[in-house]
Amino acid sequence: MRFDVVTLFPELFAPFLTSGITRRAYECAQVDVQLTNPRDFAPGTYRRVDDRPFGGGPGMVMMAEPLAQSLAHIRSQRTDRAPVVLFSPIGRVLNHRVVSELAVGPGAVLLCGRYEGLDQRFIDAHVDQQISLGDFVLSGGEIAAMALLDAVTRLQPGVLSDPQSHHQDSFNPALDGLLDCPHYTRPERWEGTPVPDVLLSGHHVNIERWRREQRLALTAQHRPDLLERARAAGALSKQDERYLTSLG
Repeated sequence: MRFDVVTLFPELFAPFLTSGITRRAYECAQVDVQLTNPRDFAPGTYRRVDDRPFGGGPGMVMMAEPLAQSLAHIRSQRTDRAPVVLFSPIGRVLNHRVVSELAVGPGAVLLCGRYEGLDQRFIDAHVDQQISLGDFVLSGGEIAAMALLDAVTRLQPGVLSDPQSHHQDSFNPALDGLLDCPHYTRPERWEGTPVPDVLLSGHHVNIERWRREQRLALTAQHRPDLLERARAAGALSKQDERYLTSLG
């Protein structure tokens, strides 16, 4: 799969693409990431990509033409019709469902806006979907693009050392969309606090039951909306419901 990132700051992606577990996927092009700078398609000595907004007001707006030329360049290099994604406050919130959809597709063209945003005419003509990280504002879409790339890449076969790792992640359907349980490692006692006895018992049925109960308790405490979603989907057993009732 291929992701084309349209950004005024391609240098921000260098450490991201060469570090961490997902590095292998980028280096071997299992997930191919190409960076395109709209300044390369802007006219004039100063390669200007922004201008003042019509109607007045603070800030600058990214101009439509350099973005359109960037997109045309990308389209000439791709053989598919990958969706064009803009990171924007009005978009769908980036969650596991959105990531899973993108993880089985051809990739996407990711638009990283800057300043006050993009000329609306370009958005209307070319953007297929908009995605938001949440109800806060960033200086640009680069951080959002990195978050999406990381989340999609780790779902690709062979990227993680243990292929079952992402099945234990929070929000994964394999866990009925619940939060993950707490995890412990050596030493068995740290600063006076021991590892829960059940995890040292070697009794796999009891361990899995404990983990399920921890997921239920954490989800009920911190994300009751996820619990209700699992309940509506019929993912909770009678034993799950009895445990949740016992929590009060």
